Amino acid sequence: MSSAFRVLILAVLVLSGAAPAASAASSADDWSLAPSGGGRPSFYAEGAPGAVLQDTVSVINRRGQPVTVRLRGTGVAVAFADGSVRVPARTRADVPFTVSVPTGAAPGDLAGSIVADDGDGRSRTVALRLRAVGPKLSALTVEHVAVGADGISYELVNRGTTALVPTLAVRADGVFGRRVLDRAPRTLPVELAPGRRIELTEPWPDRPALDSVDVRLTVTAAGGARDEAGASVWCVPWGAVAGGLAAGVAGAAPAVVRRWRRRTAEDGDVSESPRTEVELTGAVT
Repeated sequence: MSSAFRVLILAVLVLSGAAPAASAASSADDWSLAPSGGGRPSFYAEGAPGAVLQDTVSVINRRGQPVTVRLRGTGVAVAFADGSVRVPARTRADVPFTVSVPTGAAPGDLAGSIVADDGDGRSRTVALRLRAVGPKLSALTVEHVAVGADGISYELVNRGTTALVPTLAVRADGVFGRRVLDRAPRTLPVELAPGRRIELTEPWPDRPALDSVDVRLTVTAAGGARDEAGASVWCVPWGAVAGGLAAGVAGAAPAVVRRWRRRTAEDGDVSESPRTEVELTGAVT
C-alpha cells in the first residue's frame, strides 16, 4: 500500500470522526440565554425588603427554524412578562421580568437564577444575585419562661433584621438568696432567622426537692442583642406531702372514733324529761 493511499485513508478517518463533534457543538449552541444589553455575565439587583425590581432577559435563536422556550426563576421570586416565548429563526426575543426582595429579609445576598427550557430537554441558565439592603438590627427576646417536670421551658424570638445564633446563661436562687443553679453562657445549636420564634427546654433534673426558687435566663447574640426573663416556682414534693397527710389522718381516726363513742355513751345516761299525760285528749306534753 502506497504512502499516498495511507495518508488518504487516515484523512478520511479523521474527518469522519470530527464531523459528529462539530455537528453536536453547533446543535448545543443554536440558542442561548443572556442578560439584555450585552456585557453582563449574570443578573444583579438590590433593594429594600419588599421592593420589586425590573430587568430583561434575552433569548437568542441562531437556528434556521423557530424555537419555543419556557422561562422560570429559582431561588428568588421572579415573574416574567411572558413565561413561554417563541423566537423566530435567527432573531432575539427580549423578555421583561421582575424580581421581588422578600419582605422581612435580612440585609445580605440571596442567590437565584433564570432558567430557559426548550421542548427537546435542553436548558440554559443565567445566575441572578439579589441583595437586600437596609440597616442591620440585632434584637432578641426570651419569653414565656416556665419551670416544669422536664426542666425550664422558654421561647426565643428574633426581633431584628439579621440572623442570630443565641447564647444562653441560666441561674436560679433559692430561699435567702442561696444559688441552686448556675450555668455559664453557652452557644445554643440553633440559628434564628429574622422574625423566627422557637420553643426550647433547658434540662434541670436535679432541682431542689423543697425550696422557693427564682429562675433567671439571660440570652445574648452578636450585634449587642440581649434580653432577660425569669419565673418563680415552689419546689415541693407533693407526693410525700400527700402521703404524710394521709398517714396523719389514718393515725388520728381511731382516737376520733373513741372520743365520739364516749360522748354517745354519756348522752345515753341522761334521764328523759317526765311526761304529763292527759286522759281526756290523749295529748302528750
